[in-house]
Amino acid sequence: MTALRSVAVFCGSRNGHAPKYREAALELGAGLARAGIRLVFGGGRVGLMGAVADATLAGGGQVIGVIPEFLEQWEVAHAGVTELIVTDSMHTRKTRMFELSDAFISFAGGLGTFDETFEILTWRQLRLHKKPVLICDIGGSAAPLVNLIDSAVAEGFAPADAREFFEVIEGVPALLGRLARLEPATATTGTERL
Repeated sequence: MTALRSVAVFCGSRNGHAPKYREAALELGAGLARAGIRLVFGGGRVGLMGAVADATLAGGGQVIGVIPEFLEQWEVAHAGVTELIVTDSMHTRKTRMFELSDAFISFAGGLGTFDETFEILTWRQLRLHKKPVLICDIGGSAAPLVNLIDSAVAEGFAPADAREFFEVIEGVPALLGRLARLEPATATTGTERL
């Protein structure tokens, strides 16, 4: 049993073209349920988000979805989750996900996933939290994101220690193994400013 109680997963509202992404999402959800780690996610029933949630629920795990009101009105909310929290904005959604989570996983996804990942990394840079951030690489999926960060460091737009704000983990089995060894952050500063 891990010391982490809950983990936020940032991932796509689409499945992507390659079956490996959905397969990995299902594997992640099943693994979170086995480990007794509560899933916190964007609240959607579609794409990789829906797959992670479905697999966690199927394994007997707890799932909290956090979705802004306008997306709930588009009827993309996952009705079967343990708890569905409806927020008034995207920013409030991200803040609530932060509050509910001991760590963060950036999974395969698109612009929304990038937005969530960069915001949580920015908060880390600003010393608003010390929670672990794991980027799961599914067959090279993390390379463009990591290359962008490396480029920002190389060009002097990000601090040299930016790579210390996150870990890149290859594949779901290694990711689950890393989660089992993580401890929740014991010190945070400035989270009241989020």
